[in-house]
Amino acid sequence: MELDDTQRASQAQFGKQSSCYGKGHILADVSDVAAAVEKTGLSGGTALDVATGAGHTALFLAEQGFRVTASDVARAMLDRTAEAAEESSLEIELNQHVAEVLPYSDESFDLVTCRVAGHHFSDPGAFVAESVRVLKPEGWFLLIDGCIPDGEPLAEKWTHEVEKLRDPSHGRFLRQGEWNNLCRGAGLEIKSSKLQPMKMPDLEWYFEAANTAEENRVKVRELVRNTPDEARCLFRVGEEAGKTIWWWQRLTLLAGKIPS
Repeated sequence: MELDDTQRASQAQFGKQSSCYGKGHILADVSDVAAAVEKTGLSGGTALDVATGAGHTALFLAEQGFRVTASDVARAMLDRTAEAAEESSLEIELNQHVAEVLPYSDESFDLVTCRVAGHHFSDPGAFVAESVRVLKPEGWFLLIDGCIPDGEPLAEKWTHEVEKLRDPSHGRFLRQGEWNNLCRGAGLEIKSSKLQPMKMPDLEWYFEAANTAEENRVKVRELVRNTPDEARCLFRVGEEAGKTIWWWQRLTLLAGKIPS
């Protein structure tokens, strides 16, 4: 299918930066996934990991005995996943496609996951609806992503400006209430929706991960120096050992498909 502008931007960005998302990346710690999957009570079955990136979630699920399909819009990311799976002697099916149109039959999966990718999607509502369509009756949907608490407009505006400059393929962090409403509207029953702070290692590390253009780095540093009080408080922006650090607001949303 033809990609829209947002999808093309993500494909280009993560295609060229795929090598930065391996074992040393902060997403290699999948304790958040493990804690959420444990709540489902699933001990195997079929799982689809949408926008898998370097495959951290997909690999974890395969280790737990799931039959995993990992998808991504960027072929290079799927190559990284394939390499990691081979190193670990794990079998994972790989498919390249967008998140908004899933090329799978209705009721194909026991679990659909998406971790730290939804803010790049051109149509989060379509992604949620498609996830529900491919879930089996009483299947599970797990979303983990950067998020904004409801009622924080200044912090929302600031983080959007920072992220868009750091990585132009960034779309938008949805508010917690927005994700909740999309899930309920698509036929999901929310079992848990929690925001937790997640420490970002260093602003300069973040630049390198995205290969941020130098002129944009200058603009981001200026935004950080002039962080509004509301955003500084929410994200705990500060200095630590000479590094600029902050605490991302991470949403973990776990929902079950309501049988029709």
